[in-house]
Amino acid sequence: MDPIGRLMGLRYKSHPWHGVDIGKDAPEVLTCFIEMVTTDTVKYEVDKKTGYLMIDRPQKYSNTVPALYGFIPQTFSSMRTADFCMEKTGRKNIKGDDDPIDICVLTEKQIVHGDILVMARPIGGFRMIDGNESDDKIIAVLNNDAVYGNYKDITDCPSLVLDRLKHYFLTYKDLPGNPRDVEITHTFGIDEAHEIIRRSMEDYHHKFDNLTTALLDV
Repeated sequence: MDPIGRLMGLRYKSHPWHGVDIGKDAPEVLTCFIEMVTTDTVKYEVDKKTGYLMIDRPQKYSNTVPALYGFIPQTFSSMRTADFCMEKTGRKNIKGDDDPIDICVLTEKQIVHGDILVMARPIGGFRMIDGNESDDKIIAVLNNDAVYGNYKDITDCPSLVLDRLKHYFLTYKDLPGNPRDVEITHTFGIDEAHEIIRRSMEDYHHKFDNLTTALLDV
């Protein structure tokens, strides 16, 4: 992070998307901002302009997210990220969803609230398409976690854990009588997770290198 950014961060609360550094070891180990925890029955989401956590919507059904859930700072799902989705699926006319990359973090610890930063290590993820938008979900483990910390790739993750995560992402946006056009086309491993993060970092810098101007469009 540049010196001016560090000084601003000491005096003011950093914006979790733009003001938090992803980490020098990304994409292998990275900083994540957690919006929701496993006990939340309300969908929380960071307001893009202010950086404050806001209520997006109450959950309509009893499903709760089965892992810590948030996003990777200084990432952006746009052209390069969407190109990778089209390359892997053979689909056409896919675009990025113009959001930071979502991440689920597995841990054996009981984390009681969101609005926190954690260090995590990606091991894979789901290639999700919402309508015609790429909406990748990275799966990671809390760095040095006592139970999940030895997982190296998505193949180390129990199928029950993956099935629970899939069910959540395929149903949490549904409304009665109005199902969403959402699908998970692939479960991918660590190499593709790293590539998605790299591309989303490039998309971020392309969009937000002139941050003041870019934020006026958010």
